[in-house]
Amino acid sequence: MTEQNDSPMAAIIEVGDLVKQYGAFTAIDHVSFAVAEGEIRAFLGPNGAGKTTTIKILTTVLAPSSGRVRVAGHDPVREPGPVRRAFGIVFQDPSLDEELTAYENMELHGVLYGVPRRELRQRAEALLGFVELWDRRKDYVKEFSGGMKRRLEIARALLHQPRILFLDEPTLGLDPQTRLHIWEFVRSLSQEQQLTVFFTTHAMEEAERVAGAITVIDHGRIVAEGTAASLKEETRSGSLEEAFIALTGRSIREDDASPADRMRMLRRAWRR
Repeated sequence: MTEQNDSPMAAIIEVGDLVKQYGAFTAIDHVSFAVAEGEIRAFLGPNGAGKTTTIKILTTVLAPSSGRVRVAGHDPVREPGPVRRAFGIVFQDPSLDEELTAYENMELHGVLYGVPRRELRQRAEALLGFVELWDRRKDYVKEFSGGMKRRLEIARALLHQPRILFLDEPTLGLDPQTRLHIWEFVRSLSQEQQLTVFFTTHAMEEAERVAGAITVIDHGRIVAEGTAASLKEETRSGSLEEAFIALTGRSIREDDASPADRMRMLRRAWRR
């Protein structure tokens, strides 16, 4: 579990009575939650539960039908520029340009986010060194393993020094050693730089090991919040996976976001 600070922290993500409707269908149904600065929050739910819609609203891709949303103190609808600069995002599906080198991918991101040239190399060197890819900076991404690509994506997302990192299934398909390395990296960043991490995962052991708090959403509503221990206690379950099923049911759901959706989110996040 993540080490917790006893002092109260200001909320960097605030969602109040959020609603998103598509005609007669309500995708997000009066959702409210807050995430403290420096917190690592797991956002769990079955496919189609509303996770992606919520993240799209937080990252300025979708406008809410009603409700209050603040990200780093800004309204994503009225102040999209400051919100986009406040977060970095890593999707489940790869979004790197595989015909570029690792450093060129970092450089492109820096240009899109307006990172000053004099700072770009210094930041890129520090981040690539931190994820153990500086020695591979001149290699083409198409030569990288899945774990190396994911580490590069995380480094790239942090290049413009965001206050929030959104991660969508960041370790899906990776081997246990690479998953462990990535989460150790994310936790150390959160602790050292007061970085807020908001992530989705289907790996319940990751949520239990990494997150300081867990929010569970289903059918567009928040059905539970708390630590892994409190959710297990609330549902009288022996594991977080059992607690999750007790809260959301056993029915199979359809996925609610395509790879094209995720690419559109990344492109929108890049625009200032």
